[in-house]
Amino acid sequence: MRVRKVSGDNTVAAFNQGSFRRGGPQPHLWLGRIVAGMVEVRACADEREEQLSLDVYNAVWSHDAITMDEVRHFKAATTDHVDLVAWIDGKPGGSAFAAIMPHRPELVFVLSTVLSEHRARGAGTALYEAISDWTRERELDVLEAVVSDEDTKSLAWAERRGFAEDRREKGVALRLADIDPPRVEPPEGIEIVSWAERPDLAHGIYEVALEANPDVPGYEDEIPEPFEDWLVNDMQGSGDKPEATFLALAGDEVVGYAKFSLTAAQPKTAHHDMTGLKRAWRGRGIARALKATQIGWAKEHGYEELRTRNDERNAPIRHLNREFGYQPTTGRIYLRGPLSASGS
Repeated sequence: MRVRKVSGDNTVAAFNQGSFRRGGPQPHLWLGRIVAGMVEVRACADEREEQLSLDVYNAVWSHDAITMDEVRHFKAATTDHVDLVAWIDGKPGGSAFAAIMPHRPELVFVLSTVLSEHRARGAGTALYEAISDWTRERELDVLEAVVSDEDTKSLAWAERRGFAEDRREKGVALRLADIDPPRVEPPEGIEIVSWAERPDLAHGIYEVALEANPDVPGYEDEIPEPFEDWLVNDMQGSGDKPEATFLALAGDEVVGYAKFSLTAAQPKTAHHDMTGLKRAWRGRGIARALKATQIGWAKEHGYEELRTRNDERNAPIRHLNREFGYQPTTGRIYLRGPLSASGS
């Protein structure tokens, strides 16, 4: 998710390419460098190494920590992916994940992280070049990476390599101990229910998503998935709970929905995943009723904090969050940039 600061230009690299395929052990990708010690990058060969890769990510981005269940679900949704660990003197010092997604097949999405104590030893550069070679094999030439909006050093590192800001998401959080549950006041003719109460309405939720997703700033050009793929990838992951997904109904028509993304890695934090309405039903207070329902549900079920990120251009939802008392916290900057100049 992140491009991390790494310095160290006096490097010697050797790369032995392998092909990578979804669903099964991946051949090793070797990239050795000499920068005050040996840095070796290779693809995760088994679940133990995949867990090491995740451990590095969770250590750096603890507020976005996830479990291996979420990782497996995400990997299954990709068209192709590779999971890498940077080994420094035999210890994991960095990790990177690169994926081609079916809704954005023109680029490679990159999550790259280096532990603070291992920076300035060449791990970030080695991971970047390994991902670039993997991307070239797939005949693509654009990377999308993410940095924290509080991490100016990582942003500068990426900009020096030709990356530029594509969009920015502002992070906010709500401390539930500081508030009373808000009143849920849907407009006349609208009923708020959980998906668990109406499991028959999956197609109705999908119809809302087809209208709402293209209107979210930053996601206008995404290719919509077929219903069955959307259902598995967006609604049936380990963190997607029907009892934590709320529908706004006009009779039996789903006109809006709001869902959480939950993870055992953060048992006291619930993350807002998506709030969407059909266009004809916007501006009537339905989104407010859905969010009030979410806040009340989270307090009732023992959560201490709600978090979300919204594109800075998404004025309606950011205004609604402010009215409920959400406070600024860590956000993300999405960058797009070229492959490393040094190919294998």
